[in-house]
Amino acid sequence: MNIKITKTGSPKPKPTDESQLGFGRVFADHMFIMEHSGEKGWHNPEIKEFQNISISPASMVLHYGQEIFEGLKAYRTCNGEIALFRPEENFKRLNVSAERSVIPQIDVEDCLNALKELIKLDSDWIPRSNGASLYIRPFIFAADEFLGVRPSDKYYFIIITSPSGAYYSTGLNPVSIFVEENYVRATKGGMGFAKAGGNYAASLLGQKEAQAQKYEQVLWLDGVERKYIEEVGAMNVFFVIDDEIITPELSGSILPGITRMSVLELCRKWGKRVTERKISIDEVFDAYENGKLSEVFGTGTAAVISPVGVLKKGEKVIRINNGEIGEISQKLYDTLTGIQYGRIADEFGWVKHV
Repeated sequence: MNIKITKTGSPKPKPTDESQLGFGRVFADHMFIMEHSGEKGWHNPEIKEFQNISISPASMVLHYGQEIFEGLKAYRTCNGEIALFRPEENFKRLNVSAERSVIPQIDVEDCLNALKELIKLDSDWIPRSNGASLYIRPFIFAADEFLGVRPSDKYYFIIITSPSGAYYSTGLNPVSIFVEENYVRATKGGMGFAKAGGNYAASLLGQKEAQAQKYEQVLWLDGVERKYIEEVGAMNVFFVIDDEIITPELSGSILPGITRMSVLELCRKWGKRVTERKISIDEVFDAYENGKLSEVFGTGTAAVISPVGVLKKGEKVIRINNGEIGEISQKLYDTLTGIQYGRIADEFGWVKHV
């Protein structure tokens, strides 16, 4: 891929207080953009100034939602290097989402090279404070000017970046989760396994309901029987029951998280009992009543590990591990962030340096 690079002539002031970064509010100087057409395929790769884009009101993405995205991070390690965590897996998953959405595939190596060039150009935007990182958002959307239901021929593939602090303002403190029983996020055979904007739109009403009840996240149940656990709003979810680490199996309606995959690999390496299977919400509450539920935690790129302190279903509320982070959650967080920031040796070959 021969990328045209045009540096901005007006660099933006960088945040001076990294403790106030928050998540996804500030954007670096440059972005990568590439076009697709039926005749040329993917072409015109370019890195240029972060700027607004102009599309027609008739662009198909606005009417039929043909759009997919990814999320990953760049880290400034303890020795000053720049690291990416399993970035090839993000672009592989983007292609899985693309196939389900009838979007043209992208070349994983080309995308990795484009991302590295973008990160090099905006390396000064990578935060230096502990726990902060440069969040990376690749996305593809349909841009044909056509009001008819069919796959588009024209697409844009764009990568933007955002210096970000912790995903939750409370840091690693356990979060409270509300079990959603009125709405469903996805069903088997649908789009649940794809990272598509529509999946997140479908989750907003449940999230709003949870927040109205002073809960931070939603736990989604399956769309058919309404009893099997699927995932939290922005994360996969794990339960530690009687020293067994259990997570819902990938049945086609759950996003195959890269942090999820990494957690499974780590726990198996440590000799833990790990199971991917159906698990009902009643099983979790019964395990709590029997004193067997010791930990619940979410996994995702943004939060890494998010321990759960409170879980509510209907009128039932349980408090897990006295509202404190558990031993396994803490070890996983320390290990994953240690690898990402270079404090722990990467035995798996997960880290790619820029």
